[in-house]
Amino acid sequence: MDNPRQDDFDVMPAKEALAAINNDLAIEKGEIAVDKGTALHRGLRARHTTMIALGGALGSGLIIGTGSALASSGPASVLIAYSLVGFVVWIMLTGLCEMGTYLPIAEGFTGYASRFVDPALGFALGWVYWIKYAISTPNQLTAIALVLQYWVDRDTVNPGVFIAIFLVAIILVNYFGVRFFGEFEFWLSSLKVLILCGVIILSLILACGGGPDHDPKGFRYWHDPGAFKEFRGTGATGRFLGVWNCVGTASFAYLSTEFIGVTVGEAQNPRRTIPRAARLIFYRIFFFYILSVLFLGMIVPYNSPDLAFATKQSTSAAASPFVVAIVLAGIDVLPGILNGCILIFVFSAGISDLYISSRTLYGLARDGKAPAFLAKTDSRDVPVAALAVSAVLSLLAFMNVSSESKKIFNYFINCITVFGLIVWICILLSHINFVRAYRVQKLPESSLKYRAPLGIWGSWGAMLFCGIVVFTKNFAVFTYDPTTGKHFDYKTFIDGYIAIPVFCIILFGYKVAYRTRGVKPAEADLYSGLEEVELHEMEFEAAEARMLANQNRLGRFYRRYLAWLF
Repeated sequence: MDNPRQDDFDVMPAKEALAAINNDLAIEKGEIAVDKGTALHRGLRARHTTMIALGGALGSGLIIGTGSALASSGPASVLIAYSLVGFVVWIMLTGLCEMGTYLPIAEGFTGYASRFVDPALGFALGWVYWIKYAISTPNQLTAIALVLQYWVDRDTVNPGVFIAIFLVAIILVNYFGVRFFGEFEFWLSSLKVLILCGVIILSLILACGGGPDHDPKGFRYWHDPGAFKEFRGTGATGRFLGVWNCVGTASFAYLSTEFIGVTVGEAQNPRRTIPRAARLIFYRIFFFYILSVLFLGMIVPYNSPDLAFATKQSTSAAASPFVVAIVLAGIDVLPGILNGCILIFVFSAGISDLYISSRTLYGLARDGKAPAFLAKTDSRDVPVAALAVSAVLSLLAFMNVSSESKKIFNYFINCITVFGLIVWICILLSHINFVRAYRVQKLPESSLKYRAPLGIWGSWGAMLFCGIVVFTKNFAVFTYDPTTGKHFDYKTFIDGYIAIPVFCIILFGYKVAYRTRGVKPAEADLYSGLEEVELHEMEFEAAEARMLANQNRLGRFYRRYLAWLF
C-alpha cells in the first residue's frame, strides 16, 4: 500500500494510521542494511532544522554590515539590494529542496554535485565549503572577543582568554550530539528571533515618533539627504554603482541559508521537513532583513556623522547602525543591552559554523573525497574525527592577541562572501542537471515530493546573477577611492578574487588526477540510497502517528499559530 501522507492523519484514526505504517515497516525493514559505524543520527526535527539555519544566517551581516552599506549607498540602494539577493536565495533554496526531498543523502549538496554534474565538482564544492566555514568559526570567535571589549578593555583582559572560553563552549555544544546541539541552538536562535523582533518594533516606534525626541521621521531621510547616494560616480551611474556595491554586503548577510542542504542527513523525515524549512527560512529572513533595512533607512540618515563613525569601529555595539538610531533618538540605556544581544548572535553563528564545517568534512569522507577515518562516528553517531579537525582550525582566532591581526579577519569576510557565492552557483548547477536527468530518465513526477516553483529556468537566471556578482562584487578596487587616494587597492583585489583560483585549482586538479568526466543526464544516479530514505520515512510516520494521537491542545495551538515564527 502507499504510505499515508501527513494530511491523512487528520481524517484517519491514529491507531489505524500507525497500524498501516507498521505493516509496511515490518515488511521493508529487514531488506535494508545501514552501516552504523558511519551513519549520522537523524535527530534534527523540523523546528531544529529551520532555526539552526536561521541562527547561522542571522548575525553580524544584519546588525553591523548594513551600517557600512547605508553610509556608502543610501537607504533605497540597501533595500533594493537585499530584496534582489533575497529573491535569488529563494530560487537557490527551492532548487536545493527539490533535490533534497527526492534524495536526502548524508553528503548533502556535495553529493548532488558529484552525482548530477561531475565528481570533480563535488570534490571542489565540498572542500571550498569546508574552507569557508573553517574560516568562519575563528572569525566568529574574533567577533566575540571584540564584542566583549565593549565592557572589558583588551589591555585589562587579553582577547585570547575570551576566545579560549567560547571555543571550548562551541566545541562542547557540537560534541554532545545532534539532539543536544539541535535543542540548544533552537532556543538560542529563538532568542535571536525575539531580539530581532524587538529591534524591528523599536525601529518602527522611532520612525513614528515614539522615542524620547518625539520626532516622527517617516521617510524624511529618503528626501533629505536622499534615497540614493552616488558611489564612485555621478548621476544614474553613481546610483547604480551604489546599489551594486550593496549587493555584496547583502550576499554576505544571506550566507548560511543553504545550510539546510547539510542537515538532510540528520533531519527527521527530510522529505517533509526540508521543504517546510526552506519556505520558513526564506520568509523569516526576508521578513527580518527587509523590514530591518527599511526601518533603518527611515531613522538614520546616510550622511550622519555618528553613522560614519560607527562604520569605522570594531565588531561591537559601537559599530551597529541600530545603536546609532538609538543614540540619535536620545535613548541612553539600550546600547549595552544591544551589545549583549550581538554577543548572542555571534555565539550562535559560531556554533552553527563549526557544525557545518564538521558535517561537510564528514560528507566528503563518506563520498570518498577525504580520508576514511573522518567518516567514523562514535556511539552517539557524532563524527568526532571530523569535528576535531574542523575545531583545530578555529585556533586561528588566537591571532587576535595581536591588535593588528583583526584586519586579516576583515579580509576574511570578503573572501568568505565569494566562497559562499561559488557554493550557490554549484548548487544551482546541480539542480539544473538534476532536472535534466529526471526528464531524460522519465522519472515519474509523483516521485518528486517537492517542485521548485520557477523550475530549471529560475536556476539558470539565479546562477547567471551569482556569477556576475562573483566577478564584479569588488569593482571598487579598480576605481579611485577619495578616502584613501588610491586608484587600485591590491590587498582588497587579492582578497576579493583569491577564492576563484582556489576553487579552480581544486576542481581541475582533481579532474586531471582522477580523469573524471561530466555526468550525462541519462547516466545520473537517481536511485542509490532511496530505500534507506523510504525506510526512515516509514519509521518517522509511525512515530508521528503516535505523537498526534497523544498531542494536547497546547501542542496543536503551537503547531497551528506559532510554528511559523519559532
